Amino acid sequence: MKKTLCLGFVCLLCFVSSVAGGQTERNRFDSIQSVGEVIVLSRLTFREVIPSHSLKGKQLQRLNSHSVADALRYFAGLQLKDYGGVGGIKTANIRSMGTNHLGIFYDGIELGNAQNGQVDLGQFSLDNVEEITLYNGQKSAIFQPASEFGNAGSVYIRTRRPRFAVGERTHLRFKTMYGSSDMVRLSALWEQKISDAVSSSVSVGFLSSSGKYDFRYRRLTPDGTVAYDTTATRSNGDIWALRAEANINGVFGQGAWNFKAYTYNSGRGIPGAIVNNVWRRGEHQWDHNTFAQASVQKSIGNVFSTRLLAKYAYYNTHYINRDTTKMIIDNRYRQQELYISSSNVFEILPSWSASAAYDFRWNKLDSDMRQFVHPHRFTNAVSIATAYNRPLFNIQGSLLATWVKDHTRRMVSRTHRTTLIPAVFANVFPLGNKTLSVRAYAKRSFRMPTFNDLFYTDIGNADLKPESALQYNIGLVFERHFEKGLFRHVRWQTDAYYNSVHDKIVAYPKGQQFRWTMLNLGRVHIKGIDIEGETTVKVIPDMMLTARVQYTYQDARDVTDAGDTYYRDQIPYIPWHSGSAIVGIAYRNWTLNYSFIYAGKRYNQQENTRYNYMQPWYTNDLSASYAFRIGTANCRLNAEINNILSQDYEVILNYPMPKINFRMGATVEI
Repeated sequence: MKKTLCLGFVCLLCFVSSVAGGQTERNRFDSIQSVGEVIVLSRLTFREVIPSHSLKGKQLQRLNSHSVADALRYFAGLQLKDYGGVGGIKTANIRSMGTNHLGIFYDGIELGNAQNGQVDLGQFSLDNVEEITLYNGQKSAIFQPASEFGNAGSVYIRTRRPRFAVGERTHLRFKTMYGSSDMVRLSALWEQKISDAVSSSVSVGFLSSSGKYDFRYRRLTPDGTVAYDTTATRSNGDIWALRAEANINGVFGQGAWNFKAYTYNSGRGIPGAIVNNVWRRGEHQWDHNTFAQASVQKSIGNVFSTRLLAKYAYYNTHYINRDTTKMIIDNRYRQQELYISSSNVFEILPSWSASAAYDFRWNKLDSDMRQFVHPHRFTNAVSIATAYNRPLFNIQGSLLATWVKDHTRRMVSRTHRTTLIPAVFANVFPLGNKTLSVRAYAKRSFRMPTFNDLFYTDIGNADLKPESALQYNIGLVFERHFEKGLFRHVRWQTDAYYNSVHDKIVAYPKGQQFRWTMLNLGRVHIKGIDIEGETTVKVIPDMMLTARVQYTYQDARDVTDAGDTYYRDQIPYIPWHSGSAIVGIAYRNWTLNYSFIYAGKRYNQQENTRYNYMQPWYTNDLSASYAFRIGTANCRLNAEINNILSQDYEVILNYPMPKINFRMGATVEI
């Protein structure tokens, strides 16, 4: 299979090579889109009330990151669950509320997984990503689909769209990389100007790795003596993956449209947890995820705009467990999703606008499991929102109503009618200019139980209620640009927040060994502070230094039942202190980048006991690149060393992470 995929990839590169011979639309209504010499510009401005956190352009290039999950480690308030290795599953948790409260949007349309609610961010490469943006609460612009008002936070992934200078019609880019664990990455991008109003792009990528790396395994008994202390090689972590994406972008009078087709096909070993000196596992998983989506946006005059979105996704998963010490498993899961959205915005007065949106989503899950009930779900969401924008004061309010109905093959149906989801956002500039802003918001968010929560054989509970959260946030942002002097840009922002999660869905024993069910038992109170700063310094005429730091403090306590032994203990895997730093130096054609990530002490179980304690960990990464030209081609060589001090650490208990490792690669753009 690997040889076939490599041959197909090389043939595609040869085909792309034989063909050669403005501001991107940012999912905001006040943006400008340029394709060739055609420009779409709206007079309306729907400002985002709450500033976002973003990494884009050269910042993403300089990071030692190759998937969306890697880049998200540098955002304040996000915790990344990483099971290790190139192919290890990676999911994100926002402000300790859980992975399912975070919406992941790919070019403006949400990535879904009704089966377990988790999106594996490791499947999305940074090779074709231009910007990653994090919004806490929600994207605070009223011109958006209805379902986006329901998330506790959102990550927007924006892929690269073609930009052509006068006389240009074709762009080509080829990337190759080799690294530790026998890792090979290949990718190619072909951008074509079809006409002044239409352009296309095709992006493909291939990944292969043995997944092997050395690690130290050390465990202590409750009395502090050493139970295990050995060095071994991580096995069964091999992966191959092929990704392909095609886009067609167009503009017309006061409007723009896009069509995208995406496919990801992979096979990977699942190394599993290291328990009782067992290093090998017999688990393997194959994924074939495909979706197609389209969007069209049109302004009518200067006071009204409408946007239509549509998506169909088909996910096929094949899971095998050949471990003879456990139950032999060989199951297939087929998941389908259909999504349609209509959103509209109207300017009532020059400073006052209102919007209304409707979303429909259909999900279905099939499996060859014994006694599987084959659930499908119908979701209808309606939102209304309004915004009042003045030069020094912005306020926005929204209201979301959602109706969900589930059906199964046994004709069991249950309607989950959520309560209204309100949100209020405000932003003021107390100094009379845009240097300092003070913002605040209050919001209620929710997440539906997944199909696994409700219907998984012998575990699911069809009577589960949606999990909800109350969010309160207040913060300030200071930002200044300087034309002269040492410092050219300074930005500092701080947020203090309080979240309360209700009806948290947890697994609970039914009374028999290995028999569990899902119940609404949990309640969690979360207090936190996020601090983020960045600056640009012009050291000498040809040298620029950029620095970005972030720090998060989180106190996330389980307050479900005062009779529990873990009452008011910190919830699992949430450190009190965490942070990161990025420092980059650019000198002529050279760039040097250093990054640091820290996670403080935490616990791997509900009880904060000595036995469940996990040591703090940190990593130091270093990368360098050199850019040059050969004829009309722009070339770049890069090398990186990760975990320079070769620290032994685990993000998830019994899933050791790689020690010191390296990567090197080259990029050619024509």
